[in-house]
Amino acid sequence: MNVIAIDGPAGSGKSTIARALAARLGVEYLDTGAMYRAVALAAMERGIAGTDTAAVGSLARELALDVGEHGVLVDGIDVTAEIRSPEVTAAVSAIAANSEVRAELRARQREWAVQRGGGVIEGRDIGSVVFPAAILKLYLTATPRIRAQRRVAESGGDVETIERAIAVRDAKDSTRTDGPLREADGSIVVDTSGLAIDEVLTTIEALLNGAK
Repeated sequence: MNVIAIDGPAGSGKSTIARALAARLGVEYLDTGAMYRAVALAAMERGIAGTDTAAVGSLARELALDVGEHGVLVDGIDVTAEIRSPEVTAAVSAIAANSEVRAELRARQREWAVQRGGGVIEGRDIGSVVFPAAILKLYLTATPRIRAQRRVAESGGDVETIERAIAVRDAKDSTRTDGPLREADGSIVVDTSGLAIDEVLTTIEALLNGAK
């Protein structure tokens, strides 16, 4: 299956690069982080605590999720903007640590790729767990300050506060039991700190051509 897996921490450029790369290659792109955020939002709206493992797992299995270039729909409702709220950002780590949620969303991610014959898929465990046989596995990273500055450019806020929040998120993601954030075996690390989008894309395209 022609999957290009892009993993990395928040602010590393995963979504921007994955979306642009998919456009260049003429394939579809899947933001798996949006799926976890959608479940987190749905749990919040229903008053389900993120620590209620069974209830959140059941919710993930029941939700109609549609994540694509058009945005994010939950049960037919557009929640593209809502899933990026500070409240969801604060809640999503607990949701992402839920093994029942991860099992459900991984199954959906694999089904998405089968239906399309592949694509560019980004997240935190794509190359390490979901698609370990991807034709190209990338791990994007950047310095904590650069990552925080990117978040500020996207949604505002204080750089120091956001940098601290990113450090907390990194710690939670990298220490969870199920699918921790890490460099997948065979992945290629790309530090995007001082690179423009086109420079990152050129680097990836060269790697992809070498993998063929």
